[in-house]
Amino acid sequence: MVQMSLFYSRFMVASCKPTLWVWRDVDPDHSSRILSQFWRKLWTSERTYTDSVPSSPGSDLRNVEMSSQSEKDFHTPVMVKEVLQCLDIQPGQVVLDLTFGAGGHLKAILQSVPGVTVVAADRDPLAFQLAQCLSQEYLGQVKPVLGRFSELNNLLPTLGLGPRDVDAVLLDAGCSSMQMDLAERGFSLSKDGPLDMRMDGDRYPDMPCAADVVNALDQQALASVLAAYGEERHAKKIAAAIVQARSVYPISRTIQLATIVAGAFPASALYARRDRLQRPSHVATKTFQALRMFVNDELNELHTGLSVAQTVLHPKGRLCVLTFHSLEDRLTKRFLRGEDLAAPPCRSIRQRAKAQNRVEEEEKEDEEEYEEEERGRESAHWVILQKKVMKPSEEEVQENPRARSAKLRTAIRR
Repeated sequence: MVQMSLFYSRFMVASCKPTLWVWRDVDPDHSSRILSQFWRKLWTSERTYTDSVPSSPGSDLRNVEMSSQSEKDFHTPVMVKEVLQCLDIQPGQVVLDLTFGAGGHLKAILQSVPGVTVVAADRDPLAFQLAQCLSQEYLGQVKPVLGRFSELNNLLPTLGLGPRDVDAVLLDAGCSSMQMDLAERGFSLSKDGPLDMRMDGDRYPDMPCAADVVNALDQQALASVLAAYGEERHAKKIAAAIVQARSVYPISRTIQLATIVAGAFPASALYARRDRLQRPSHVATKTFQALRMFVNDELNELHTGLSVAQTVLHPKGRLCVLTFHSLEDRLTKRFLRGEDLAAPPCRSIRQRAKAQNRVEEEEKEDEEEYEEEERGRESAHWVILQKKVMKPSEEEVQENPRARSAKLRTAIRR
């Protein structure tokens, strides 16, 4: 419990650690005070909204088999060829996969490079079980590790890995498809299930879940979360609808929350938004994203994961980072440049104008931002390989629509 208290002392929005600057038009000091009060109250009072949330589905999947079919059902890895090319792994090297997931990238590495040793880390108990199954298939080559990025500094030494002992690191940020596809995990707004969203499953039973957040945060704090982590234009409207609905009955199901959010908009706006494939996107998509990122402290964890990679990679070692959201990508880009992540990012006039106008699509990112600065900028720790971020091909996006927002950045440790 002491460990969890220390963890949540860093779990406050805007003041997180402080490491990140994710706020736009939100007062960070005020929002930080509001959310700090919320977490203190939540951890010192009896939780009333998570009784219906089941334990991790991993508890019912003790005999998961890593067959090719089950892996395909769980997850389709993104940009596999590009990742293998950028990592440039050689036989006999040591690779750290910081986000094992369903093992798609790791299995491709094992099949393409002989004699490689891979440490498969993940915070999800189900992913850990899949990694254990894969370790039986590749005896001596796969070493499963269960833990968050923030726990790896204590876990990796138990495997004999210290500073500069790793040749390549892969970090696949965000939520995996197998988490989204299991209704019991509460990540998907299209599948009814308990409003959970905890990537750790039942590892920490007292950890607040998404249901706790939507039922306990006051309206202003809830709007701040949606604006910061979902870049939601209508955060205040959605927060008001949630507060009104929960006054009648606690919010505990995914479809229930999606319906409440949809009710804050006219019927014509329900699928008015479009994704990058110009497909209709539900108005609650950004709300679910924001809650997931907040509950799992994803941005601070991502920053910690990047720091772990910086520590364990030896000089000339390679880091590949796959991101699926603009906040993740901006954080990664600034980290590799050696910028102070606690400070507001430098923005061009064009970017400031975009922020002021609050463009609707958070995926629309200026690919030329900082292009001139990048040419002359050097980091003390990294050599960035690409001047521009890599994206999946049109063919891959058509075959796997979930790859549409993926971005790949690669750097070499100095």
